[in-house]
Amino acid sequence: MFTLNLDWAPAAAFTYLILFARIGTMLMLMPALGENTIPARLRLAFALVFTSVLYPLLKYIVPAMPPDTAGIVGVIFHEIAVGLIIGGIVRITVMATTVAGAIVAFQTGLSGAMAADPTQQGMQSAVFASFLSFLGITLIFATDLHHVALAAIYDSYSVFAPDMPLISEDAMQLAIRTVAGAFSVGVQMAAPFIVFGLVFNLGAGILARLMPALQVYFILMPANILAGLILFALLLVMMMGWYLSAFENHLAMWRG
Repeated sequence: MFTLNLDWAPAAAFTYLILFARIGTMLMLMPALGENTIPARLRLAFALVFTSVLYPLLKYIVPAMPPDTAGIVGVIFHEIAVGLIIGGIVRITVMATTVAGAIVAFQTGLSGAMAADPTQQGMQSAVFASFLSFLGITLIFATDLHHVALAAIYDSYSVFAPDMPLISEDAMQLAIRTVAGAFSVGVQMAAPFIVFGLVFNLGAGILARLMPALQVYFILMPANILAGLILFALLLVMMMGWYLSAFENHLAMWRG
């Protein structure tokens, strides 16, 4: 008589659950792959399938199942915390487009024009920031950088093993450096507009001094917007190339 042995099932289910805790959390926060514009069921299905793909490769590094429920819950929360740390830090990198867009909008006089930002959980931001954020997501898929993000999820297990203690202090320092780096990249992307704004406003101030009766603001505002749009069109390729390079370098940090 044939007997089906299922003694391996609890350990296999525990291993899959531990892997899904980190992978699902990282995919929830990962730029481009975890955007709210993607249906939640589709993101969940992709996380389940991707966990199944990585299961044969990562099952050997998952610790043995603890004998009690408290130990199992502790390991699950540990993996969720690791996923939140890595995914949140990677998510911070997309702030560069928001910073750059806000600077461009301010320098061109269009800071009051608002639009929904796909990377800010449905919140509104300057129209330039929303455009750059959406374009950044599109270029991540167009340049196959989402493959690098998926590889970074796999390689994160070589950086943070499931049995390693959480290094919260180092994670906080890394988050601070990432915020500073994202702000620096955003300012570098918008650097030509900062120079443009300084030169344009300096010229407008000199003109207002030379001709006090002239309404300089109302005359030069259309010219400021037009010149800003032309400069934005000319520099868009350079700006997004700089952003993609910074995003790729940040993902490479998690690939050992």
